[in-house]
Amino acid sequence: MSPFSDPQAVARYAEGPVRQVPGFSALQQMSALLLAETVPGDGQVLVLGAGGGLELKVFAEAQPGWRFVGVDPSAEMLRLARDTLGPLAARVELHEGYVDTAPPGPFDGATCLLTLHFLPAEERLRTLIELRRRLKPGAPLVVAHHSFPQAADQKTRWLQRYAAFAVASGLPAANARNAIDAIARKLPLLSPDEDAALLEAAGYDTVELFYAAFTFKGWIARNPA
Repeated sequence: MSPFSDPQAVARYAEGPVRQVPGFSALQQMSALLLAETVPGDGQVLVLGAGGGLELKVFAEAQPGWRFVGVDPSAEMLRLARDTLGPLAARVELHEGYVDTAPPGPFDGATCLLTLHFLPAEERLRTLIELRRRLKPGAPLVVAHHSFPQAADQKTRWLQRYAAFAVASGLPAANARNAIDAIARKLPLLSPDEDAALLEAAGYDTVELFYAAFTFKGWIARNPA
């Protein structure tokens, strides 16, 4: 069973990112600020990988005029998102599925946080292309996920740093070791250069790194005007 379909794991979801993603709250805040550079006060934002609702809540609280479409493959995570959003859910339309499930838009901006590292390069590229097709000209996409050097010695070193942060943040050491083992074995990881190249191959321009925190990187890119 996927942890995102396990009700008990979903109920504990909010504890995970804070302990395992350095600067998690700042990442969400920065994403909202980057979107706000060009998204109008009454804009509509597409959030891919919206389950849990954590970034949706931050965005909705920061921008009371924005409306959102959130997409996630897990029904359990979408239920958690509704609970997390509370009354803010009135401004959010949630869809169960993947990028193809998202309405055509066009949207004023989009985000995909802590999601793309689950996708192999070919599917990641297709997802980025489908996101761009749903954006207005000049609209931003903000992405962040695991992205670090993949040479064997470098990969081990960065994963150990990821685990050290998690332990320092309160995760039991055994859990941290299991986490880095699962990341190394199961995730189709890419290096930062490969990730940036995929954004460019998908047709985005002005691809800019804005976030770097141990194994995580984040970029803002734009649909050409």
